[in-house]
Amino acid sequence: MFSDQPPLSPNALRGQIRGQDGRRPGRMLVIGAGVAGLAVAHALAARGVDVTVAEISDGIFDSASWFAGGMLAPWCERESAEEEVVTLGKAAADWWDRAVPAEVQRRGTLVLARPRDASELARFASRTSNHEAVDEAAIAALEPDLAGTFRKGLYFSGEAHIDPRRVLAGLQSRLAAQGVTFRFATDGRTVQGYDHVIDCTGFGDSKPGLRGVRGEMLILHAPDVSITRPVRLLHPRFPLYVVPRDDHHFMIGATMIETTDSRPVTVRSAMEFLNAAYGLHPAFGEASIVEMGVGIRPSYPDNLPRVTCAGNTISINGLYRHGFLLAPAMAEKAAALLFKDVET
Repeated sequence: MFSDQPPLSPNALRGQIRGQDGRRPGRMLVIGAGVAGLAVAHALAARGVDVTVAEISDGIFDSASWFAGGMLAPWCERESAEEEVVTLGKAAADWWDRAVPAEVQRRGTLVLARPRDASELARFASRTSNHEAVDEAAIAALEPDLAGTFRKGLYFSGEAHIDPRRVLAGLQSRLAAQGVTFRFATDGRTVQGYDHVIDCTGFGDSKPGLRGVRGEMLILHAPDVSITRPVRLLHPRFPLYVVPRDDHHFMIGATMIETTDSRPVTVRSAMEFLNAAYGLHPAFGEASIVEMGVGIRPSYPDNLPRVTCAGNTISINGLYRHGFLLAPAMAEKAAALLFKDVET
């Protein structure tokens, strides 16, 4: 899918892309400053390209990416996704480590279930790989705060996580320092004068073939809870994931609702989240609710992302619930198309 050759220096790369009028190098306009837009801007800037990012909002905080969990968990995602998600996503942690150093937390993922939901754990194990079974003692060693609460689980030691907001802000700052131009409060579709356009606007433009999948999240501040890695609590109706952030803050999420309704988090969802979190650790009962948020994820019928070409426009879309996991692979594929590393 991509070139396996080591990257050339920016000076060697600069000038390899011709614009349609023969100028070198071609000027690139990236539309959208979510995770896909920033990732492809990074991939292009690393090749010495003149890049501008246009974002219709006032900043990077108004996209589904802002409300993501940040789990770089390709093997866990295989439970409900195709093998291609594993193939495309298993290098994501290394990519983010290079793009935004010191932000990737490589602590693995812990998957747990109550004894009454043991069948859910067995099902999860049967559909995934690259994990080891852990007993009560091993769970306690990994997460002391969960000691004595769960008897069995699965540990995916090769997985990682990031704080999406820190990563987005850090990547934007690094790109700006590298000379990438950002134009906020700008409709990129009205901007002209670029040789190539990379459209990363997600579901916002209601593109043909896409559907919206609503995701809801809470951020809790729980000073009495210490969990150091993402924990997935399995349940036949209300699965939950908890992702640690700084200073005893935790992102709580799970919902995937087939709708484009972007109204605030519903009472039902909030109750399910909070009940499940309390079941994971009673101290969540004393946590403060810092934030509730909703994001609409762009998804194709097969829930797999696509990079498509039409004239001088390349589109990256359909990242579904795998934005931070699959954006690096999609960004590198788009860059390879522009550099003729793969056939268009």
